[in-house]
Amino acid sequence: MNHQLLSLEEASRNITSGKTLLIAGSERLLEKLPRGNWIGGTIPYFMTDRGGACSTDRVFCTDLPPDLPFKGIYVYDSTNLSRLYTDAAGFTAAFILIPGMSQAHFDFALRAPELPQFGMSPLVGWIAGVHLEDLGKRRPRVFSGLGDSTTEQALVLHAEYDPAHPPVVDIINVFEPGAGPAIQFPENGFEATSCSIDGRETRLSDYLTAQEIDCRLPLVANVGGAMVNVSIQNTDRARKKVAFYAPVFAGVEYRFARPVDDYAGVFQNTVRQRPVSTVAFSCNCILNYLYSFLEGKKLDRFPGPFTFGEIAYQLLNQTLVALELPNIELPNMELPDGQVSQRA
Repeated sequence: MNHQLLSLEEASRNITSGKTLLIAGSERLLEKLPRGNWIGGTIPYFMTDRGGACSTDRVFCTDLPPDLPFKGIYVYDSTNLSRLYTDAAGFTAAFILIPGMSQAHFDFALRAPELPQFGMSPLVGWIAGVHLEDLGKRRPRVFSGLGDSTTEQALVLHAEYDPAHPPVVDIINVFEPGAGPAIQFPENGFEATSCSIDGRETRLSDYLTAQEIDCRLPLVANVGGAMVNVSIQNTDRARKKVAFYAPVFAGVEYRFARPVDDYAGVFQNTVRQRPVSTVAFSCNCILNYLYSFLEGKKLDRFPGPFTFGEIAYQLLNQTLVALELPNIELPNMELPDGQVSQRA
């Protein structure tokens, strides 16, 4: 299997054997791993082959397939972020890990769509987090197989791909805009006070209270045909500010999402409609884990960490992100209902 929850010893053996790995786990374990072709980020929540789970005594390892051989590890901050996509030119798939609530997190979220060659090469990854009981007590951290770790910079692992079999960035989002009013913001940012609701300026916090909005539902915008979520982090009623897990952008039209009663069921149906492919990497949002009660529930085909933000070219929320290799020949795969699926 290429996606496994492993002991420290098992993960260390995979590293020393020369495998290229993306690793999620507790800081205590990640700092003990040997040097090698890997990057890792703190988070203890995972979708395993047995279902959603929280573990602080094992790490989740994504073993990249041989079709994606290791090319190198890069470090980015505000001084060189402009090279993020240009450095990945030339048949390179990039995997990025960023510490949550770091300067790199904010810089990437706000600047990514405007960087040179944005979206020209596959870029996927996640925002590192902490156990929810450690919020405000510990800082998310990312680790490099070169022997370094950081709470402020982004780490990117490059892997080469065959241009005849290019990987595909897949985004699975079960949310869609609801029937409520259109909401626009005057400026980009991770928080907002005022906004325009159906053309009328108002305080967003007042609107949330007056309309009794379920803040577990994200704001959703149609960006170039893709539904992009922005999740609400909290509301500071004294300051009349609403904080988000990803930035809102000026001029973009948002609506609160239509409720999804059975996330796991809707997700499974969405997955079954997709062609079977090799999933090289996937991650899901910690808010989906919490709000949809995914502990112990299994989601087909997409194991990986539950994160503080998902990255598919840019920062996303309440979304599943995957990098897939659809052109690799696969054996028949049996789905849970007994049907057999094979890529055409």
